[in-house]
Amino acid sequence: MHNFVRMWAAALVLLLSACDPARVYEQNIDMPEGNWYVDNAPVFEFDIKDTTQVYDVYFNVRYNLKYDYYNLYLRHQLLGPDSTQVSSKLLEILLMDSKTGKPLGDGSSDTYDLQALAIDNIKFSRPGTYKLKLTQYMRRDPLLNIQAVGVRVATNTTDK
Repeated sequence: MHNFVRMWAAALVLLLSACDPARVYEQNIDMPEGNWYVDNAPVFEFDIKDTTQVYDVYFNVRYNLKYDYYNLYLRHQLLGPDSTQVSSKLLEILLMDSKTGKPLGDGSSDTYDLQALAIDNIKFSRPGTYKLKLTQYMRRDPLLNIQAVGVRVATNTTDK
């Protein structure tokens, strides 16, 4: 029954995301056995064609309620088509309310998905393939109960 619910939820997410005109790129990578090792730093590659557009970059995290912390520190490194560094930063993502312990994001049962804005209002200066590397920056290796991480690049739809 649990697998049926997961498959149905995944199908719903795919259906809803297909109707998202702002999305330029989105990919999630499952962590082996639901644990994120420091040396497992996924690299996401996406193409930018329109350099006049303003974009937002989000990080996706799927976590289990057995996760020991209320936050997650990630370091990202974004490289341009010519391998120059566009952005690098340590980011704290809150997965649970620090006072109540209530999980943040969308979920059911013991698994939750959270999407956090990581880089906002970015203009890519040249067209081509960009690479974004994510590294977990917690003190535990492996970091237990982080089931998947991902990246979403979307056009910024607000007037800023």
